[in-house]
Amino acid sequence: MPPGFASPGPAKVCKLQKSLYGLHQAPRQWFAKLSSKLCAYGFVRSYANYSLFVDQKGKVFLALLVYVDDIILAGNDAKACTEFKSYLHTCFSIKDLGPLKYFLGIEVARGPQGLFLSQRKYTLDIIHECGLLGAKPTEFPIEENHKLALANGHLFKDAAQYRRLVGRLIYLTITRPDLVYIGHTLA
Repeated sequence: MPPGFASPGPAKVCKLQKSLYGLHQAPRQWFAKLSSKLCAYGFVRSYANYSLFVDQKGKVFLALLVYVDDIILAGNDAKACTEFKSYLHTCFSIKDLGPLKYFLGIEVARGPQGLFLSQRKYTLDIIHECGLLGAKPTEFPIEENHKLALANGHLFKDAAQYRRLVGRLIYLTITRPDLVYIGHTLA
């Protein structure tokens, strides 16, 4: 029995009417329901990215990106965005967090020249995780076509930690394309 409920008797059990969280099918059902509502509104799923939906009606363009239960909406018409958000609010209980500031480790800043993407906090988290927060920066040029030599020393205590670091460095290349070569060399 759940905490706080009295047992109706020794031979009685509770029947679960509906559960959303904790089931393997819950995320799939949520995405299926969201997709059907988006398609009913006129959005089309992108072939390049399964979680990207696009709606183009004349000169009005809306793009919607879904990540788990977070949604980013971008468009060239503020009125169309407001109308779509009110439609979505009638279908689901949503909260509008305003203009995008931070998403999946990427900070978004707006300026007169447009958008500026940065992964500063994400980078600091990587440096902190490696224990190098107080280290001084230095340039470390690496030659092209460099092959990492086989080390004769001790193996890493935790190879998963190395793989995690390399994966995080590769994700960092979204805003730092100068790190692509070293990230893939380490991979």
